[in-house]
Amino acid sequence: MKTIVAFANGQGGMLVIGVEDDTRKIVGVDKDAAFNIMDSIANAISDSCKPAIIPDIYMQTLEGATIIIVDIEPGRQRPYYIATEGLQHGVYVRVAGTTRPADETMVKELLFEGNNRFFDKTVCLGLQASEADIESLCQQMKQVALRNCRSDEEKALVKDVTAKQLLSWGVLVEQEGKLAPTNAYAILIGADVLHCTFQCAVFKDNERIIFVDRREFTGPVQDIIEDAYQFVLRNIHLGAVIEGLYRQDVYEIPPAAIRELIINAAVHRSYLDNGNIQVGIFDNRLEITSPGKLPIGQTIAKMREG
Repeated sequence: MKTIVAFANGQGGMLVIGVEDDTRKIVGVDKDAAFNIMDSIANAISDSCKPAIIPDIYMQTLEGATIIIVDIEPGRQRPYYIATEGLQHGVYVRVAGTTRPADETMVKELLFEGNNRFFDKTVCLGLQASEADIESLCQQMKQVALRNCRSDEEKALVKDVTAKQLLSWGVLVEQEGKLAPTNAYAILIGADVLHCTFQCAVFKDNERIIFVDRREFTGPVQDIIEDAYQFVLRNIHLGAVIEGLYRQDVYEIPPAAIRELIINAAVHRSYLDNGNIQVGIFDNRLEITSPGKLPIGQTIAKMREG
């Protein structure tokens, strides 16, 4: 039942009855008892799993033997759990081909998925935003856009940010005729109600043992992205190339790649997790880690396969 639940919480899957787990040898089931077995499986799933999971159960003949296949589709009412274990302990997910209990953060993420909601577009409890606060954020966002322009032509294309745009982006939501701030709003202003911190360090040699410099950045996410980016540039090697009569400074890692990595860490981290984004500079590498897991059903091996 744990595997059935895990399939429903993920990308679905098939459970094959009549094949040995270890050897993959097809042993089959008694053909005369197959329909009774299928009924028993359907009843067990119905009695053991909540919300209700409706599998597609059918027989198939393989190498002269009868096997039973239990086909589970990805569920739309996540999280699914074992009824006797309850929602707190009975939620399971598939990780690298194994069935494992879901931790608290994963259960929260499944709850958002099951309700077709997004964490960043959810109203941030305990946070208020006046018209002046919203206008201040709009101005700050425009200034960030202007600061990142590379030419006057690009700056000319930057338009004012308005409350209406924040509403369309999900940074604000309309609630009882008023504009309410979402978790995205809290992240953009650096509110204390959400955890968004960059821990940056320069380590001696290639191990996380001795650090020679360490900084911690908090505040609006767009500001701490810039702080972390500048920290890396200050602490990686700078070389030079000669082009004709001119000397051009060149970083050992392309700055555009560094910025993209840092932005991705902030954008794709799990804000349900209270961990920090960590930026580590070693003699032989730059290492950036962010809280959260791969999407359910995804693995590093699958990503490498494309």
